[in-house]
Amino acid sequence: MRRHILASTSVIALLLGAGNAFAGMEEAKTFLDTEIKDMSALDRAGQEAEMQWFIDAAKPFAGMDIKVVSETITTHEYESKTLAKAFSDITGIKITHDLIGEGDVIEKLQTQMQSGENIYDAYVNDSDLIGTHWRYLQARSLTDWMANEGKDVTNPNLDIADFIGSKFTTAPDGKLYQLPDQQFANLYWFRYDWFNDEKNKADFKAKYGYDLGVPVNWSAYEDIAEFFTGRDINGQKVYGHMDYGKKDPSLGWRFTDAWLSMAGNGDKGLPNGLPVDEWGIKVNEKSQPVGSCVARGGDTNGPASVYSIVKYLDWLKAYAPPEAQGMTFSESGPVPAQGAVAQQIFWYTAFTADMVKPGLPVMNEDGTPKWRMAPSPHGVYWKDGMKLGYQDVGSWTILKSTPDDRAKAAWLYAQFVTSKTVDVKKSHVGLTFIRQSTLDHKSFSDRAPQLGGLVEFYRSPARVQWSPTGTNVPDYPKLAQLWWQAIGDASSGAKTAQEAMDSLCAEQEKVMERLERAGIQGDIGPKLAEEHDLAYWNAEAVKAGNLAPQLKIENEKEKPITVNYDELVKSWSK
Repeated sequence: MRRHILASTSVIALLLGAGNAFAGMEEAKTFLDTEIKDMSALDRAGQEAEMQWFIDAAKPFAGMDIKVVSETITTHEYESKTLAKAFSDITGIKITHDLIGEGDVIEKLQTQMQSGENIYDAYVNDSDLIGTHWRYLQARSLTDWMANEGKDVTNPNLDIADFIGSKFTTAPDGKLYQLPDQQFANLYWFRYDWFNDEKNKADFKAKYGYDLGVPVNWSAYEDIAEFFTGRDINGQKVYGHMDYGKKDPSLGWRFTDAWLSMAGNGDKGLPNGLPVDEWGIKVNEKSQPVGSCVARGGDTNGPASVYSIVKYLDWLKAYAPPEAQGMTFSESGPVPAQGAVAQQIFWYTAFTADMVKPGLPVMNEDGTPKWRMAPSPHGVYWKDGMKLGYQDVGSWTILKSTPDDRAKAAWLYAQFVTSKTVDVKKSHVGLTFIRQSTLDHKSFSDRAPQLGGLVEFYRSPARVQWSPTGTNVPDYPKLAQLWWQAIGDASSGAKTAQEAMDSLCAEQEKVMERLERAGIQGDIGPKLAEEHDLAYWNAEAVKAGNLAPQLKIENEKEKPITVNYDELVKSWSK
């Protein structure tokens, strides 16, 4: 999850267990009676049948001590503190599920990949690394694993088709490399009560000539931000926008998490643009990265990308609280819940659980929120068929350096915490949906009014436009760290938006050049293209039926468009 929403401390669930002499169906029934109850996609008979499968499959591994790791978020805390113990009690496999910072997870993963030493038996790491795992050949293909070595420990009721994020963890070779464990999107957040206030609506229409509503494009978002900034609501001065700007590692994912695609950079294509993705990285027909800069046909420093940075900077300075410019992600996250922000264009649904706590200024007395979440507005370069936002998909990954018996035991645990028996209850705790059967469960229909549009969004056809980083990125850890430094220079004023993105694309190409020279990723690694100007590459793109890099649009302030939130939700169910 993104990222350090909770403290990056190490929390260890070291489970001594009762020994495999006591593991079995009685322990399973106790777990089902006390923890799961009717919060499951399966009926009781189906739950018990699935538990019996785990008991039988785990017998060869009973008594083993298995170590897995994930970042610290509510979903993983529940796994570490509750589900890991239940799994140990039921199967006799002793699980240590460590919780550490997201950056630390990546560091441990990289160390194991580079050294071959088995540090953890399985990792929950972002599917943003799918291109990395596919190219380095260090992670097990789960498709091959389930058909061969891991067949005897693969749950016949796993049902990969039920996982709503399996496309995100599938490489260009058509194979699954990671199993989704938790997902959340980055959406638009707004004060539903203020947007429906009659005076606000009348004043907005009088000033701008159209209805106050959910912005469909950035032009409308900008007008709404201007309208609310400095406005007095119930005796307090409010702001029309919230963001953060400190030059800090958290600034990087503010942009790698699909901000550029929201503006309209890259090409059409779901889950990611092809041949140019939302990082501005272009690949050839063999999925080899050929460039990041416009000069090689990429789009990291193209007009759409630069426009996205300019708008970010303009809005942060003009419409957000003054202190936002010096905040990090974790410092800015709680601000909308304090009640003085009208809207936020870049808001992670992982905040939902904290945003619906009773007594907050943004909650009604009846337990319903004063706010809603909705699809993100898009920039002037965006076209139908492009992705519209980011979705985080923390996914189980098993490296080849993990011995087979340990990998099998860890795979059983990964399947247990994502099983149909468990997932509905887990999703009520963490609100990070991974299964369609969970989304369809009646309990979420009942709870939907308390969650501000989260359930409606995830049940809607719109959700497919939100996706993680795709397979064009050849080495996520090496490339991602470049973003916060480059964009931090723009945020601080040390560089213009164009200069910052020129620097970023050049640094990305230096990494790709080193990968190409080393040959470590073989025939799917980078192969940098010849350099030409923007006009050349745009003409080549148009000739091939693609978009990126687009030419600059002279008037980037398009006609503003809004939509009524309630009508939008109704349209999803038609």
